[in-house]
Amino acid sequence: MYPIDHTHDPRSNSWIENANQPDSDFPIQNLPFCVFKKSNERPAIGVGIGNEILDLRNCAKRGLLDERWADVVSRESLNQLMSLPIDQRRDLRHAISGLLFAKTLADRETLVQATLYQSDVALMLPCQIGDYSDFYASINHATNVGLMLRPDNPLLPNYKHLPIGYHGRASSIVISGTPVRRPVGQIAPANEGGKPTHEASRLLDYELEVGCFVAQGNELGQSISIDDAESNMFGLCLLNDWSARDLQKWEYQPLGPFLAKSFATTISPWVVTMEALAPFRCAEFERPLDDPTPLPYLTSDSNTQHGGFDLQLEVSLRSRQMKDQGSAPMKLTSGSFKNMYWTFAQMLAHHSSNGCNLRPGDLLGSGTVSGKTRDSRGSLIELTWDGDREHPVPGTQRTPLILPTGEERKFLADGDEVTLTGFCQNSTHRRIGLGTCVGTIQAAAAVKDHKHELIIEEPH
Repeated sequence: MYPIDHTHDPRSNSWIENANQPDSDFPIQNLPFCVFKKSNERPAIGVGIGNEILDLRNCAKRGLLDERWADVVSRESLNQLMSLPIDQRRDLRHAISGLLFAKTLADRETLVQATLYQSDVALMLPCQIGDYSDFYASINHATNVGLMLRPDNPLLPNYKHLPIGYHGRASSIVISGTPVRRPVGQIAPANEGGKPTHEASRLLDYELEVGCFVAQGNELGQSISIDDAESNMFGLCLLNDWSARDLQKWEYQPLGPFLAKSFATTISPWVVTMEALAPFRCAEFERPLDDPTPLPYLTSDSNTQHGGFDLQLEVSLRSRQMKDQGSAPMKLTSGSFKNMYWTFAQMLAHHSSNGCNLRPGDLLGSGTVSGKTRDSRGSLIELTWDGDREHPVPGTQRTPLILPTGEERKFLADGDEVTLTGFCQNSTHRRIGLGTCVGTIQAAAAVKDHKHELIIEEPH
């Protein structure tokens, strides 16, 4: 487990004054990594501090960091840094914290020349993501979706024995702010015995998730034990696993999601490290006494006591009409990551248990984060569904959300902007944030069949 040390001291301030504001996502206690690009320069690794970025390659060139870090911080992605042993990652955090500490004795003018405003650069994917696996770790989400499909038997027998997941599409992972085009695919026949149609999805949804980047990983044929899983986790980001529910309904049996989820996954640009999150670890989800105990390879005292994250998450939506009127986004969801049935350590240990090799920069998605209350459901398919555990009803019975403009939403419309946010806060440590994860829906592209071009109309 990652220790709490002087870099977490809530009394510490930075010489970058805007980082000391109480509502800043990136105070000196956070220090999230990013990759950015300025004008025609090549990408560089940075650290978020307030509304600025500390350019680590610039720091290395100016002799502000020890030579042992010069190569790893001068790369164009975080993969090499992610592969460092845990003690070296901790030492680098200490060095960066020292540069930004308000009482540092380093040349202030030289440090200023190594910083730039976030608004002056383009933020990029933080690393080369070789593989992406998405899990289904929220029992509340799994139960809600199960009740829509199987009111009498919402959870399948394996759910409480292993972290359920599927292999996602790494090539379509995009950075926050990238527009998301409405996907086109096959949709189930309207009547039994009829033919499916090929058209734009009309049931487009978001999914509130958290992503975890793999650190060192493991060799093919080897596995990562539950005790070693923490040291193989580099940091967290926000993740929106966009989902076309009508495509998903038709294609998911028998092998699970495919085109319904492979068209886009949006992540936030900031990687909040496991070291920064140390003060906000909590016990794993408290399972009912009659739930099965996970098998030994998924169980450890450390995971039981500290495997969870006390992380608050929110989703907001702003329609095109709301933007035109200058309206603020409408908050849809507010939930907690503490409610996840499976921890990231268990997901990682299970993923590698068959000898699957995980590599630095691989991404694990948590699955939709949902709570027990309606306003903590992490997707529209849940938010607009009228059922609950006590009163299960078929999944087609829905009440739309009413936006401030009077518009209704059961699923996303073109022009809708969805924003995920997340932060950690408690009474003894400084609040730290994960930034934002933003995506705006674009209309579907025109589709061609063998005979003629079909122009896809905007879904209503």
